[in-house]
Amino acid sequence: MTTEAQTTKAIADFRAQVRWQWYEPLFWLGAIAWYFLFPTYLPLGTQILCAALFALSLDLILGYGGIVSLGHTTFFGIGAYTAGLLAKHGWGEPITCLLAGGALAAIAGWICSFVIVRVQGVALLLVTLGINLVLYEAANKAYTITGGADGLQGIEFWKLFGVFDYDIYGRVSFVYTLAVVFVLFLVARRIVHSPFGLALKGMRENWKRMPALGAALRRHGALIFVLSAAIAGLSGALLAESVQFVALDSLGVQRSVDVLTMLIVGGTGVLYGSFVGATVYMVVRDQLADLNPAYWYFWIGLILVVIVLFTRNGLVGALSDATDWLKRRRGGGTAS
Repeated sequence: MTTEAQTTKAIADFRAQVRWQWYEPLFWLGAIAWYFLFPTYLPLGTQILCAALFALSLDLILGYGGIVSLGHTTFFGIGAYTAGLLAKHGWGEPITCLLAGGALAAIAGWICSFVIVRVQGVALLLVTLGINLVLYEAANKAYTITGGADGLQGIEFWKLFGVFDYDIYGRVSFVYTLAVVFVLFLVARRIVHSPFGLALKGMRENWKRMPALGAALRRHGALIFVLSAAIAGLSGALLAESVQFVALDSLGVQRSVDVLTMLIVGGTGVLYGSFVGATVYMVVRDQLADLNPAYWYFWIGLILVVIVLFTRNGLVGALSDATDWLKRRRGGGTAS
């Protein structure tokens, strides 16, 4: 195959990836169906959407950029506290509080990026974890502002668009959160299916070789880190608006562990992995906590071990492998 033919084939493959697949509309129709099928579980559905968006933000840097982090909840917490503090002190307009949370998280991500892009491996894990621990303790000490271990209370957001009030059944919160998550998913999808997204994948696969191809690693790494921080901040602000409360654990290490678990369960480097992982993790956790409130983490750990041992890349990877196997079987049967 000539170089020109290889280039043409590569362009065709890239365009095929950009096009929407048949299953993607079904996924979002399923999310809409949740509203009608599980009306008593709308608050849980909203929390799943917020968790999935948070996991998506982590997947942008981990699954696509190869930037590992144990402190991504830093930006989630910044977004949550920004929206909560604005509402507590007299400005409860949901859209502007949401945007403020994302903007402040992006600024924090930009500041952190000067350090993040200069370290790799274990050192990067320790740096991100250290930043998170510092901010967590700062929020805990500043209890007169953040509420400390008691959380930020007395939050009241205004009606959405001045018309739709947050009801106790969670209907408005679910629809609003689903709309925001869908828009941000489109943004993330456009990022990964672009030349910039290809450069990110190259960074993940071979960090040392990319400069030889002309990729500006630090600039790309800083940019995706800021974008990821902004999306994480938006997810935190969304959760604060839906529950009307900001707990100190929104900055806790445990939330970072939880979102990393969601990615492992769903699959990294695939956009829908964060949604599948968040849904499975949150639903299973909700059911196990009802059955055994004291020891439900045992079963979560067992499920995680099984998925890591017997799947290539989480549940999405397992589904992809099963689909490829069926295609090969059909092809073999046709040929015979």
